[in-house]
Amino acid sequence: MPTRPYCFVLMPFGKKRNAAGTEVNFDAVYADLIAPAAEAAGLEPIRADHEAVGGLIHKPMYERLILCDYAIADLTTANANVFYELGLRHAARPCSTVLMYPKDGNRLPFDVGSLRTLPYELGAHGAPANAAEDKAVLVQILLDARQAVADASATDMPIFQFVEGSHPSEVDHAKTDIFRSQVKYAIDKKKELERARQQGIEALRECQQQFGSLADLEAGVVIDLLLSYRAVRAWDDMIDLAAQMPGPLAATAMVQEQLALALNRAGRGEEAETVLKDLLERRGPSSETYAILGRVYKDRWEAALNDEDTSLAGGLLEQAIEAYRKGFEADWRDALPGINAVTLMELKEPPDPQREALIPVVTYAVERRIAAGKSDYWDYATLVELAILAKDEQKANAALRAALPIIREPWEPETTVRNLRLIRETREQRQDVVAWAKEVEKTLTRQIKR
Repeated sequence: MPTRPYCFVLMPFGKKRNAAGTEVNFDAVYADLIAPAAEAAGLEPIRADHEAVGGLIHKPMYERLILCDYAIADLTTANANVFYELGLRHAARPCSTVLMYPKDGNRLPFDVGSLRTLPYELGAHGAPANAAEDKAVLVQILLDARQAVADASATDMPIFQFVEGSHPSEVDHAKTDIFRSQVKYAIDKKKELERARQQGIEALRECQQQFGSLADLEAGVVIDLLLSYRAVRAWDDMIDLAAQMPGPLAATAMVQEQLALALNRAGRGEEAETVLKDLLERRGPSSETYAILGRVYKDRWEAALNDEDTSLAGGLLEQAIEAYRKGFEADWRDALPGINAVTLMELKEPPDPQREALIPVVTYAVERRIAAGKSDYWDYATLVELAILAKDEQKANAALRAALPIIREPWEPETTVRNLRLIRETREQRQDVVAWAKEVEKTLTRQIKR
């Protein structure tokens, strides 16, 4: 049975006075009015100050603010924090934020005065005076918001209400870096997807069916489902899932990048190229976007080689190198596009001499990342590839030993083996055989088959 969508509540806590000097018991407003109304509308209320989490308090708060499907903001005190958070919410989510304030002695600031807002009654001790009546109105407003989300028929963002012809889907959204290990959401759904990944594509499809409407799922669950399909190489399912996502989530850079990756793996490279170029035009340079674009050109280069179309292959190889190079230049800390650029420079005939200048920079980038304790499989795979390029057997085997235990998904070593094979075959054609390098490929290949 699907979990209820979350409703994030932005409001002061404890007892505070409004502009007229009236004391408001915000804990009572939450307990007697907001929480019951959210639950009656089929939502799970979460109040920022109720989240018991470690680390920087802003991180979980902003995650909830941006990722929660619905939000309620109490504007009673015209609190600067609440208005800042409301602005972030309006920028990130359409037609899903409800505003409220007490009638007595309160006047909303001009910028939000024209927005639909629930005025509620206060009684003795600052608690809601007509909780039942106000709750019924709030429930209906929340149900209307849910319908608007489902229909994608309206927006509560002032900028889109007042600027004719604008719509959230037409505006660039900041990259949502959501990964399974970083996002906090329903533990039961996380466990279901983890089990399903072990069982394969059909189990994941069954999970998706049981979850119900994507509009009612927390964004973290949807993204985990997308990445779970990726883990089992279900490229068509990834494409279909992206098409079904709510517009704002589907428009995020991460989803668009993963959609392009899936399109390319499904043999739809031209569509993938279009998605990535559109993303670069809207958002600007990104190491991840350029790395995926480089892979698109790299796949086409291999296909042209197989068709013995050397002229086309040469042009595509240059495009792939350029995309990877731009990706590395966009963020020198991300060695992944850097190592791909260096490897493809090695594969040119003759090898591109510029690789000699780039290799030390790529090496430094990956070594600093590892030293900072932020390493993953790709960092050690990069060291393996660099050692192969340098014909350093000892370093290659050391990096391989570090990489094997932290492989997360089968397609990761598959990508590395592909690069190592290309290096080996190119060198064999040049009569430059490195016998031990093939053993590294075999070791990684065994991991793919497990």
